[in-house]
Amino acid sequence: MAGKIPQHFIDEVLARVDIVDVIDGRVPLSKMGKDYKSRCPFHDEKTPSFTVSQVKQFYHCFGCGQSGTAITFLMEFGNLSFPEAIEELASQVGLDVPTEDNKPGSPNTTNQTKDLLSVLSDAKNYYQRQLREHAQAKTAIDYLKQRGLSGEITTSFDLGFAPDSWDGVLKAVGTSDAKQKSMATAGLLITKDNGGYYDRFRARIMFPIEDHRGRVVGFGGRILGDGEPKYLNSPETPLFHKGSELYGLYRARKSVRDLQHSVVVEGYMDVVALAQSGIDNAVATLGTATTEAHLERLFRLAPEIIFCFDGDRAGRDAAWRALEVALPVLRDGFQIGFLFLPDSEDPDSMVRAEGADAFRERMKQATPLPEFFFDSLTAQTDLTRLDGRARLVELCKPLLGKLGDGVFKDLMVERLASLSRLDTDKLARISPQPAPGRRQPNKPAKPTTLSPVATAIALLLQHPAKTHGRTDVEKLAGLNLPGMVLMIELVDLTDTEPELTTAALLERFRQTTHHTHLEKLAAWDHLVPDDNVVEVFDETVRTLAKKRLGQEIDDLLAKSREQALSEAEKQRLLELTQKRKST
Repeated sequence: MAGKIPQHFIDEVLARVDIVDVIDGRVPLSKMGKDYKSRCPFHDEKTPSFTVSQVKQFYHCFGCGQSGTAITFLMEFGNLSFPEAIEELASQVGLDVPTEDNKPGSPNTTNQTKDLLSVLSDAKNYYQRQLREHAQAKTAIDYLKQRGLSGEITTSFDLGFAPDSWDGVLKAVGTSDAKQKSMATAGLLITKDNGGYYDRFRARIMFPIEDHRGRVVGFGGRILGDGEPKYLNSPETPLFHKGSELYGLYRARKSVRDLQHSVVVEGYMDVVALAQSGIDNAVATLGTATTEAHLERLFRLAPEIIFCFDGDRAGRDAAWRALEVALPVLRDGFQIGFLFLPDSEDPDSMVRAEGADAFRERMKQATPLPEFFFDSLTAQTDLTRLDGRARLVELCKPLLGKLGDGVFKDLMVERLASLSRLDTDKLARISPQPAPGRRQPNKPAKPTTLSPVATAIALLLQHPAKTHGRTDVEKLAGLNLPGMVLMIELVDLTDTEPELTTAALLERFRQTTHHTHLEKLAAWDHLVPDDNVVEVFDETVRTLAKKRLGQEIDDLLAKSREQALSEAEKQRLLELTQKRKST
C-alpha cells in the first residue's frame, strides 16, 4: 500500500481514543453492565442488540453481525475511507498523520491530499484578494451589496472574486508544474486539448466549500451578469464529492447542535443571507438533489431537518424527491419538515423582507413529513370511492416499505389504515425494504463450538492481557492444524506487545485475508466468565500441546512401518510415548 500509515501510529491512535466516545457522539449509548448498548445504526431494530465493549475497544451487533473497531465504525457509519477514518480519529486526539512509502518514488495518497488542500487554500486566498484589489472587483462588490450582504458576512464566509481571466489563478497559484497538476486535480484548472491549463472559474463570485474539518475542498461560483451556468461547482475530485458535502455545514454545526435542527436551502446565497440575519443553522446542497449521505450527516448533529423550498410545482417536486430519499434514513426520534415559500421568493429575499423572527416563525409552521406524505398521495386519489382508497394503499405500500420497523412506521401505517378504512392487520404485509448499504438482520445464530485452535485465537483476541506470556510456542511448533500459523503470530504479538487491545490486534490484520475471520472470533461469545478465562485458555493450550505430541508419535510410527528408525528416533518415540501416558 503506497504511502501507508505506519502501524505504530495506528496503535497510538487506538490507544488514545475511546470507542465509546467515538460511537456515543454519533449513536447514543446506554451503560448495561460492563458494556454499552444501543439500537444498531446499521440495521433497523426495536430491541437494542448493538454492544460496545470499552475493555476490548470493539463493537458488535448480535442482530446483523456488524462488528469492528473505532476505525471500522467510522468507515461504515461515516462512509469514510481507511485513511480518512484514521485522520478523523487522529484529529480528535491532536495528532498529525505520518506516512511511509513502500518504494522510493511511489505515489503517496496522504501527500497528494496535502498538495490539493494547499493549492485550494492558496486559491481561496487569491480569490479573496481579488475581491479587495482587482480592477474588476467593483462589479462583484456592487452585486453583493445589492443582495444586502455586509462586508463582515462576506469576510466571515471567505467570499471571493474570480476575475474575467483565463489564467488569473493559474499564474497566482500555479508557480510550478507540480502545483499546476495539483490545481487541475483539485478542479481549479481545466486541461487544454493541446496541453496546458486555463482557469475553470471566471467572472464569478466565489464561495469556498469546506469539509467536516473546515478545510476548503472545492468552490462554487456565481456568475456576474448573464451567462450559463448561473452557478458552477468544482467537479468531483479526490477531495470533493457533491453527494456528501453540504455548503455551510462546518460553520453551522454548533448552531445545529444547539438548536437541535438544521435548515436545508437550495443556494449558497440563501445560506449567507440567513447567517447575516442570525439564522446560523442553514446549509445548502451543492447543485445536486438531497442524498442519504447528506441526511445521515445532518441527523448526526440534530434530530430534526427542515427543508426550505419554493412553493411552486418545481419546489414541491424537489420536496417529494427529498422525502423519498429520507424514508430509509428515518428512525424513531428523527423528524423532517417542509417549509414552502410564496411564489418567486427564496430564503434570501424572505429574510430580507420579513426579518429573522418572521422567518423562524415560518420554520415553526413547516409541514411535517407525514402530513406532506399523505396530502400528496391523497390528492392523487378519490377517498370517497372504494377503488380510490385501494389506490391510496397501493401508492403508499412501496414507500412505507422503505421505513424501518419502529414506532414511526407503526403510526404511519395506522394513519393509512384510517384513511383507507382498513384494519391495520390487513396492512401488516407492508414490510421494510433494506436501504442501500444497510444490512438485514441475520437469524439468531446457533451456539457454535469452536476447534481448540479457534478457541485459543478467540481468547487471545478478546483477553490479550490475561493470555499474555502463557503459551510455550516450542511445545506447539510444527503442529499441523488449520489456523496454527495465525495463532502463533497472535501469541508473538501479545507476548511482545502486551498493551495491545482487541481493537489494535484486529487492525494489525486489516489488510490480510484473516481479518474477517478474526472479527468473528473477537465477537464470539465463549460463555467463559472473566475469572475463568486463564484456566480455559491454559487447558486449550495443553490440549493443543497433546495434539502436537500425538502428531509426532504418529509420524514416527508411520515412518517405522516403511523403514527402520534410527537409535535417536527410537529413543525419541519412547520418550514421547511415556510423556503422553504421564499427561
